[in-house]
Amino acid sequence: MLPNWETTPADLPKAVREIKKAIRANIEASGRTVEEVFAVVEKQIQQEVDDVKAGQAWPVIDYADIEAGTASAELVQRRGCLVVRNHFDREQAQAWDKSVVDYVESNNFFENYRGPGDDFFGSVGSKPEIYPIYWSPAQVEARRHERMATVQKFLNGLWKHEGWFDPDRDVHYPDRIRRRPPGANSNGLGTHLDPGTLDLWMTSEYQQAFRHLFGGTVEQYDPWDAAHRTTGPQYPGTTMCSVFRTFQGWTALSDMDHDQGVLHTVPIPGAMAYLMLRPLLDDVPDDDMCGVTVNQVFPVNDKYHSLLLEALMGIPDVRAGDSVWWHCDLIHSVAPVQDQQGWGNVMYIPAAPWCARNERYAAEIQHAYTTGSSPSDFPEEHYERDWPNRSRPE
Repeated sequence: MLPNWETTPADLPKAVREIKKAIRANIEASGRTVEEVFAVVEKQIQQEVDDVKAGQAWPVIDYADIEAGTASAELVQRRGCLVVRNHFDREQAQAWDKSVVDYVESNNFFENYRGPGDDFFGSVGSKPEIYPIYWSPAQVEARRHERMATVQKFLNGLWKHEGWFDPDRDVHYPDRIRRRPPGANSNGLGTHLDPGTLDLWMTSEYQQAFRHLFGGTVEQYDPWDAAHRTTGPQYPGTTMCSVFRTFQGWTALSDMDHDQGVLHTVPIPGAMAYLMLRPLLDDVPDDDMCGVTVNQVFPVNDKYHSLLLEALMGIPDVRAGDSVWWHCDLIHSVAPVQDQQGWGNVMYIPAAPWCARNERYAAEIQHAYTTGSSPSDFPEEHYERDWPNRSRPE
């Protein structure tokens, strides 16, 4: 039994030292050293990195094949990401884009915009690029659209989920939109992950989720097993997501070329094993988790993760109506761009299936929707509370 902290430890360095010592001992009790176990993971990851560099990193599937039940899951499970072509009609996506513009302009959003409400997206550049709105008719319609549900069910079905979540029901997690105008300069976002921070090592449910990594049986680790991932707590933070997402995602509202400041991922779901075990090696200080701490995203850097970053690959060209999805554990970034050509507009909509953790947050979603508030996962900006034309439950 590993020591655990179900709420954020008061003395973080002390807790880090304690958990690292305990995990090392746990692995060694299996008859293997930490170094031997990590070498197994590193060899597997090296093969995946070589494979990614040699071929097509991003699977592309047409919506019609998902709807017909003929889409192949094999490459998506291998890569952990995909582009869904023609998820929505191009005209529908462009109409949503125009609808969002009409919505914010009719409510004098730009005159009242107070700047980025959080540090995370504060670096991207153009102002605003991330619109802190959640309840436009376009967003609500897209989240609840039958074609969205079809894709979410396909993605959820890639997971081992029995007893942990309902793959056929989504909580309609509300998120923001991005509109990056032609000619914009953007600094992008560095490589990171979003599933959590120190809680991944320190809470009892995540310790169960990663039991094969922390117990020396790394060959049995499955990044598609939802066991224990939908029930545990998460340390509060400025960039946390309160729900369990099988996939993060966005829907394109404009055409975007692959070299115009787009999403990149390391398309290797099993890389999580490397990330979770890397802090246990001798070259990392005892009170350090390779830079992972609370109240920040999970960083991925050259110092400790250079092998993984060799496989960082951008999405192909996408068109309005396509959607882009990546496994919740995937390392990702957004490339910088100078003098962007064309608009770069997306609506963030993940796959967040019904489970214990997501059911708790569903009450918050309903409250925010009813009152037009910013949901509690996001900065308290509340632009839409008195906007008469926002979507409403009734």
